[in-house]
Amino acid sequence: MTSAHDDKRGRKTARGEARGGKKPLGFWAVYRNARKSRGDTTTFNSRTRILAIILAAAIVLCLTKLVIVQLIQGPTTAQAAANSRTVTQILPARRGEIVSSNGAVLAQSVERYTIFGDQKTAATFTPIPCTKTNTNVCNAVNGRSVQGNGPQAVAELLSPVIGISVQTLTQELTGTSGYVVLKKNVVPTVERNIEKLNISSVIGATITTHRSYPDQSDMGALVGLVNFEGKGVAGVEEMENTVLSGKNGKITYQQGADGQRIPGTTTTSVPVHNGGTVTLTINSDVQWYVENAIRQGEKAYNAKWSIGVVQDVKTGELLAVADGDANELSAQERGPRAFATVFEPGSLGKLITTTGLLEDHYITTSSQFTVPHELVFQGLHYKDAEDHPVSNWTIAGIVQHSSNDGMILASQKMSLQQRYDWIKKFGIGQPDGIGMPGTSVGLLRPWQNWEGRTQQVVLFGQGYAANALQMTNVAATLANGGVMNQQSLIKSVTVDGKTKDMLHHKQTRICSKQTAADVLNMMASVNDLYAGIEKVNGYVSAGKSGTAQVADPQTGQLTDTVADMLDVFPYRNPRFAVFVAYLNPDNTWACLNAGVTAMQIGAFLMQKYGIPESTPRVDAIPTNWTSQDSSTDSMNKQ
Repeated sequence: MTSAHDDKRGRKTARGEARGGKKPLGFWAVYRNARKSRGDTTTFNSRTRILAIILAAAIVLCLTKLVIVQLIQGPTTAQAAANSRTVTQILPARRGEIVSSNGAVLAQSVERYTIFGDQKTAATFTPIPCTKTNTNVCNAVNGRSVQGNGPQAVAELLSPVIGISVQTLTQELTGTSGYVVLKKNVVPTVERNIEKLNISSVIGATITTHRSYPDQSDMGALVGLVNFEGKGVAGVEEMENTVLSGKNGKITYQQGADGQRIPGTTTTSVPVHNGGTVTLTINSDVQWYVENAIRQGEKAYNAKWSIGVVQDVKTGELLAVADGDANELSAQERGPRAFATVFEPGSLGKLITTTGLLEDHYITTSSQFTVPHELVFQGLHYKDAEDHPVSNWTIAGIVQHSSNDGMILASQKMSLQQRYDWIKKFGIGQPDGIGMPGTSVGLLRPWQNWEGRTQQVVLFGQGYAANALQMTNVAATLANGGVMNQQSLIKSVTVDGKTKDMLHHKQTRICSKQTAADVLNMMASVNDLYAGIEKVNGYVSAGKSGTAQVADPQTGQLTDTVADMLDVFPYRNPRFAVFVAYLNPDNTWACLNAGVTAMQIGAFLMQKYGIPESTPRVDAIPTNWTSQDSSTDSMNKQ
């Protein structure tokens, strides 16, 4: 009798044979049969244990990987994700102001923006129509939604706000760049209107500053300018660059995928310190007048250039430092000529020599000199600029008539070193302490290097060179009773709300009060001589004119002429020293050009500062002597 099991097995076998052979054994059947053939009595449970071991190992491996990801790689990965969203933005410090002593703003920085676009984001831009509930995210301009998508839609929104045509903006926003500049120097009101368009995912703005010079036409050379990086490269801008620049700050924040700042993620890592304020000693009203006066004179006399300086004789403060071409870019780049340009002072140098002669007691105010028009001295020929007969002059007469021969005769006892020392004592060849970039200290060779002719011509302002400020301070020192003030251009600086006095208070006595008064008296006689041409009605002034040949910068030949004038206003209780110079004027007589301009400036100063009119002058030192004078003072005759 056949069992059910056998029957079932038989059917399987029959089916296998029907397929053409025996059914192949599975892996585990082969494995089991092999173990049986070796007499291995281990049960099938061993297979289960192997699977359990493999499974346990896989679980341990997964847990280990999970721990590594969570505890080690996790923070790093999270930080990397945060870093990819983090943006650090530099906050530029605003450059400080330059202001005049009377409060006029001469240079200032104003807030501006650079508008840029993202071409890749613009390509996928789809405007959101505005409703009553989505005005903070919708896109419309002047209450009107735009049609279409992409760069064209962005351009239609932006065009009326930024002032660039839709066609141009569409072209600029088409492409694959993530940053294209659309417009620079955009004022804050326009930038705020762009923000209202709600297109920050496509259009962005970077804050910048723009340097503005409200009174550029009057003070361009003195104030200077900045380069494209905002750094001062000339004039006061360069001189006080550290104070004016300030220190940039920066903020850090996270942004979303659309480029918008994520609220609550902004931190200020470095605060901004805006630049300080520099206050000059310059009075903008005086500067304006001087600038215009010398500019008109430069044009009238067909001069190549002009310089004008006004100094307060009591304090050394510079009230005006002017150039005739101050409104030209070349002047801004060059800086003020009063500091950098040097020239022989010519007859202005006779003031220095006369001071030394009187102070060292080589002569007195009553010393008598017989002065010819032409003089041969130590084998060399000299002559005065104006023809005159042999004249009996005192030192006051020599100064009044600006006699070169007279200065040689009066100075025979003054050694070469003493001549050098007096020129140096008045600041020629010495730093001024102001610090203006490009300043020249002048040219003064050691006296040991003076050849024969230079030994004499230095007595009347040749053979050495000075700048306009140095010569202005010569007159200011005499007007201040023989005490030289160190000149000041910067009155104060204010940084972070704290103001620091920057005036130079250094004073140096150059000569006695009596010597200074005597030389100033002689200068008043000079102006008396030209009173028909150079005069300020109601006032007595003291001055000295000069002319000198200078080398042409191209050829090096002595073909150029500087005509200059020094004046002190008023003669009694002096307040101001004025210097004017022209290069190559048509008429080289200073009394006909620089002197006239100086008087115009003097008249303005008297009116502006309310200076009382002068009483008639009765203290003039005699300029001539007669034979009768000679008999009573023969010991002074030279």
